[in-house]
Amino acid sequence: MILKSLILFFMFPIFLLSQYERPGSADAQFLKISISPRGSALGDALISTVQGAEATYYNSAALPLQNRTDIVLNHTQWFAGIKHDFAAVAMNFDDYGSLGISFTGLYTDEMKVTTPLQPEGTGETFYSANYRIGLSYAQNLTDRVTIGTTISYITMSLYKDFSANAVSVDIATLYVSDFHGFRFGMQIANFGSNIQYVNESFPLPTNFTFGMGINALEFENQTVLLSFSAMKPNEGAPQASMGVEWNFQNMLFLRGGYRINHSVANYSFGAGIKVDVVGYLFRFDYSFSNFILLNAVHRFGLGITL
Repeated sequence: MILKSLILFFMFPIFLLSQYERPGSADAQFLKISISPRGSALGDALISTVQGAEATYYNSAALPLQNRTDIVLNHTQWFAGIKHDFAAVAMNFDDYGSLGISFTGLYTDEMKVTTPLQPEGTGETFYSANYRIGLSYAQNLTDRVTIGTTISYITMSLYKDFSANAVSVDIATLYVSDFHGFRFGMQIANFGSNIQYVNESFPLPTNFTFGMGINALEFENQTVLLSFSAMKPNEGAPQASMGVEWNFQNMLFLRGGYRINHSVANYSFGAGIKVDVVGYLFRFDYSFSNFILLNAVHRFGLGITL
């Protein structure tokens, strides 16, 4: 009964969002950039199979599945020399639930201030940056269903007094079964106040996402994970993605993914390793994402489970 009610609750926004297709009508586009090498390698089909502190972005309801404290530091080399960073910490407090803190930043290098009369520069410099700080909490509803939420503060700065702020909420749920690790997850992301610059106001890139994952092949020392997700943004057409991950002895990981109905990105791939050092688990991940006309994006990640 709880699962059915949650499905109905999360399905309602997709009927509302499905009525709109307004490309370019939402602001804070940096919130849509993938924060994870593992996630991007799987085409971002990670809502149901996310692990550790990265759940603060993809699906906070997955936080209770992490029994130990997890720390993640990810870096993306975005286009035109722009940098994108993500850091998060997740902790499990057993019966009291799980807590996560996350930070996302998109920022440029130092740039010169120019004018029509001083095209070589005025001597002033500036940075342009967008930041998001999130606080996540998740709890078990049953032995198979979890629910989570993330409250975020968003700030965007273009130049001096040209800045704007917003507050958003993510609501997510996850169902986990014993059948080959099958999972089903849903999330409403970036639902909140508008971004306003001077006299113009724009909504956040709200979206509804659902997806599933399963260990399609299981052997003694290796597994093959298949994942799928579908998303309906408030500003564009529905999108989908699928990914596959080969896991050898929970130490070596090879991944591949593909985005469906995405106007810019298509295929991606990546790899990861996990090593145990005196009881601490260290993860190193890399991904390559092809953006067709915009070339490629490289992501690097470090994770530590204490």
